[in-house]
This record gives sequence, C-alpha cells and structure tokens, in this order.
Amino acid sequence: MNTKDLGIVAYEASFNAMRAFTDARDANTPDEIWYCQHPAVFTQGLAGKADHVHDAGDIPVVSSNRGGQVTYHGPGQLIAYPLIDLKRAGYFVKEYVHKLEEAVIRTLATLNVVGHRVRSAPGIYVRLDNPFDHAKLGTAEPGEDPFRGLGKISALGIKVSRHCTYHGLALNVQMDLQPFDRINPCGYAGLRTVDLHTIGVSVPVAEIQTTLDRYLRQFLVTS
Repeated sequence: MNTKDLGIVAYEASFNAMRAFTDARDANTPDEIWYCQHPAVFTQGLAGKADHVHDAGDIPVVSSNRGGQVTYHGPGQLIAYPLIDLKRAGYFVKEYVHKLEEAVIRTLATLNVVGHRVRSAPGIYVRLDNPFDHAKLGTAEPGEDPFRGLGKISALGIKVSRHCTYHGLALNVQMDLQPFDRINPCGYAGLRTVDLHTIGVSVPVAEIQTTLDRYLRQFLVTS
C-alpha cells in the first residue's frame, strides 16, 4: 500500500485528484493512503442542506460527492484519504467504516484519550468532562440527545465508486474551532467539536499522522 503526504493542499485539488485516481484505476492498481491538511473550507456532502451553514463568512463552501452533511476543514486538522479497492480487500462498506473508526480510536488511545462511537452518527467522540474516561457510553433513550456530554474529534465521510473508496476521515489536532460554530457540524445542531489541544493534549500533526498511518495500514491491509 502506497502512502502520499500532500502537505497543505486546496480541497478541490485533492478531491479532483482522488476522483481521477479512482476513475483510472483497475484491478491491479495498488491501494494508497493520502495525508494532507486543507486551507479553511466548508464542504457539503451529497445530503448537505444549505440551512446547516449559518454564516460561512469569508470561508468558501464547496460541494462534494462524499456522504454526509457539512463539515469544516482547516490547518491543524489531519486528513486521511484511503483509496481502497474493497472488492479486492474482501470487506464491505460497513466494515470499512468500522475499520476507519477503529484506527482513530487506537490512535487516540496512544495518547490516553478514549474515543467513542455514537450509533448512526459516523465519527469518533470524546467525553467533554473527562476525555480520558474509559467508562462505556450508555445507550441514549428515544428522544434523548445522543451527543449529550460529548464532543466530536474526528469526522468521517466516504465515497465508493466501482467498489473503490475515496474521501475519508479528519482528525482534529490543533486548529481554529470557531468555524464549526458557523455550521451544524455533520448536520447536528449544537454538536460540540473539539481537538486534541483543547482537551489538553499537545502533539504535532506529523506525530499523529505516523500513528494513524500505522493503524490504517493494520486494519486496511489488502491482499
């Protein structure tokens, strides 16, 4: 599996490159994982609704063909774009999403941060009162806020074309979080967004990338 570090690259440029790579690949094309950061941008998924963007201001809003609603990307946020042939790998989309989330959970665990899943809300969350708490989350009852006491630290949105994936995940390391207040993150009004820095963990993006890459390679290994 090949790895590319794109550095800081415009969202549209990486989007177009991923789509071109996926359209051109065949059954023998090696899988790749691309890492990058993006200049400030809001991206709308295929299900994105305009009213989830309250005030974009001077930050551009770009339409994307990934799943999900609106999110924000900016410097200090690590982006991972796995380009995986799922048919060759031998697993389906649901398992692929679980593998991406598990790689983030394991990465956070190396920093003693406990990542949690929320049913029907892809991504990884941490407890706002104690991000290092290992206690399991209780299941929200009907009508209850499933995000009560939680902050989102990693977002996930993918596209699958001819059994091949692109787009991927974002992990907030140390970034300006204010733009998240201008949107309903991932379509959820009032959802808090956090990064490692705000929960008391200071670590370089490059170090997080090395750790995340190790786990993505472990879980996404292909034949």
